Amino acid sequence: MYYTIKETIDALKSGETTSEKLVQSSIDTFTADQKSEKPLNAFLEIYEDALENAKKADEEISQARKNGSIDELFSKKPLLGVPFANKDNISSKGHRLTCSSKILEGYIAPYNATVVERLCASGAIPLGRCNQDEFAMGSSTEYSVYGPTRNPINRDYVSGGSSGGSTAAVAANQALFGLGTETGGSVRLPASYCGIYGLKPTYGVLSRWGVVAYGSSLDQVGILGHTPSDIALPLSLMSGVDFYDDTSADLPEAASLKNLTAYKDFSALKIAVPKQFEEAKGLDADVRKVFEETKAWFSSKGSKIESVDLPILDASIAAYYVIALSEAASNLSRFDGIRYGRRVDNNSGYDQLYVDTRSEGFGPEVKRRIIIGNYVLSEQFSGDTYKKGMSVRARIQREVAALFEKYDIILCPVCPTPAFKLGEKYDDPLAMYLSDLYTVFVNLARIPSISVPAGKNKDGLPVGIQFAGKMFSEAKILQLAQAWEEEHKGCGVPVK
Repeated sequence: MYYTIKETIDALKSGETTSEKLVQSSIDTFTADQKSEKPLNAFLEIYEDALENAKKADEEISQARKNGSIDELFSKKPLLGVPFANKDNISSKGHRLTCSSKILEGYIAPYNATVVERLCASGAIPLGRCNQDEFAMGSSTEYSVYGPTRNPINRDYVSGGSSGGSTAAVAANQALFGLGTETGGSVRLPASYCGIYGLKPTYGVLSRWGVVAYGSSLDQVGILGHTPSDIALPLSLMSGVDFYDDTSADLPEAASLKNLTAYKDFSALKIAVPKQFEEAKGLDADVRKVFEETKAWFSSKGSKIESVDLPILDASIAAYYVIALSEAASNLSRFDGIRYGRRVDNNSGYDQLYVDTRSEGFGPEVKRRIIIGNYVLSEQFSGDTYKKGMSVRARIQREVAALFEKYDIILCPVCPTPAFKLGEKYDDPLAMYLSDLYTVFVNLARIPSISVPAGKNKDGLPVGIQFAGKMFSEAKILQLAQAWEEEHKGCGVPVK
């Protein structure tokens, strides 16, 4: 597997490699890893038609090479023959879609999600579905019916979640790039833990059509890659208004992302660092050290860094979980044992069928969030708590938007700690929820943010720092990340 998409495309064009070889390499790695003592468990399966689609791509490439139209072909299909990892809650037509839950065991997606459809139109090949926390509810990919995904840097540690499978697959070179989903940090968090780049775009830039809903007003598809350019190209191809998603939106500078360049005008860059994050309790000493080094790098480039006071950020975790869990309880009510998915029918009537199906089909974390969400929305509260959560979110959006009138980006850690050991927080939901301390404000404000591999701790585990920008500023934060990559390539930790 080549390191970047550009290297791969150059090799495909020249005939140095083939799409079939790339897919077969992933199949061989997947098969060997399953037999290992501590399997990574990133891919749940490789799609049966992946090899066949790779052969079709090779035929197109071979014919274009003979005709002398290879560049023209790749201008029409920029990702032709390039395989990608797909999260288990994003529909890929004709393939299983289970959200890593028992309740969707055996369910087959009847259509492609828009993001998958657009990647396929660009020639990319869906390689397989990847593990995740059940219904994307978790921060470690331990809440999966298929078992946890391990961190490829150290397999005794978690990969992060909920998009831990796609992240681990990319970090372990089993796929060139991957799709994940975010509700409160589920792309950036595992990217930080596994030492790769992970982008959460502006809400609406990537269509949610065909993506199983968790918190509809927060959910967003994200992209994982070895370099910012490996994220920028797929983003440019997938973004834009979708007829099937009324919340979708065009990305103004999408065309510029096809050939990403590094940011240069650092002397004019103004960076905000929220005091609430600098002074937060529980910030790991090694994470703080990496954060200070990142700030020093920007300062050395002539950028101006200022601490800013945003007291509303102290309420972001509470507001996020009120909104997310309320919407989750509503969205997951459709899994009733009647329309699709698992059914447990003991001939005791509809009410008992509903209870038995959901009791057996959902895992403990999903049940916990449904119960809390329904409690918040119950008649006792009359939805008042949810309304307060929405009011706090509106204020976060206003204050963050006002901040970006003076500053170009917000700089902060991705997570208070590096990856933790498997099982360490499994039975401590509060500790698990606090993993999202620095990420949820981005989802509430609906702005883009990228996790950048900025260093490592004393045990060699990666530490990510995030660059967050105003709405639709994906080009700027990706250019900044590209400038970082060009100077720090190799700061990520080699996979064991």
